[in-house]
Amino acid sequence: MMRLNLDNLLVIDAIDRHGSFAAAAEALHRVPSALTYSVHKLEQDLTVQLFDRSGHRAVLTPAGVELLREGRHLLHAATELENRVKRVAAGVETELRIAVSDLIAWPALYAMLKEFYAQSFGTRLRIMTEVYGGCWDALVNGRADLVIGAPNEGPAGGGYVTHALGTVEFVFAIAPDHPLAAYNEPLQAIDIMQFRAVSAADSSRHLPARTSGLLNGQDVLTVPDLAAKVIAHQWGLGVGYLPKQIALREAAAGRLVIKAVAEPKPETQFFMAWLSHHQGPALHWLIQRWMQQVAWLE
Repeated sequence: MMRLNLDNLLVIDAIDRHGSFAAAAEALHRVPSALTYSVHKLEQDLTVQLFDRSGHRAVLTPAGVELLREGRHLLHAATELENRVKRVAAGVETELRIAVSDLIAWPALYAMLKEFYAQSFGTRLRIMTEVYGGCWDALVNGRADLVIGAPNEGPAGGGYVTHALGTVEFVFAIAPDHPLAAYNEPLQAIDIMQFRAVSAADSSRHLPARTSGLLNGQDVLTVPDLAAKVIAHQWGLGVGYLPKQIALREAAAGRLVIKAVAEPKPETQFFMAWLSHHQGPALHWLIQRWMQQVAWLE
């Protein structure tokens, strides 16, 4: 039979915090005799002394200190559980899974999350990074409740709502010492296909993987994400298209050069999307806040 309960821990915690049975009783809106009985009964049940009452203040014994140290973890957990149950009853989500494109700037995302936590929804967030069509795959296959930065149109079948974030312009970028750097502009497809391309692997698990900016018959180095692709470009391991904003930054630092091409890659539209049946307040806040986000590209 369990001899210890949360009320016992609450009483012991109050006595320790307030320094006396009388002060603790006042804080808990009880009579001192009720607290005295509660502690005495617990000491009897556990056959240990929890308080040293020889002085003017009630002081925890070593056994009492250990009980309270671990007990406070239980009190905190119980409070969190109680709050979580109340939030669920009010329709607040216990957890949200957000799939973020590897194009999204982490500082922009984290700034939004800092504001989110200030709202005290109590919702746990799980962030995952997806590449190219992986965002759509995560949404329609139930791995994510919200996706940010999904490219082009989503797959057929519906069940989700979309909001256009904007378009991204891509430019052809290579290392300064790459052989193509010496070619006359605009670069022709026959020139480009002689050299290895770098491609970020689509992270889709169920939807058909997408590719973009590759030529038929061209050798390809496939890397995990955009960050790895940029570094591969810098090392001269291959060539290809990068978001213009990133390529300009790398070119200004002397790590890449941008070359005009005869057949440029068209701009790509990116979306935020969420499951249409999901109506929770935490998700609604995230959606509305990200709609106001201006700078979101890596």
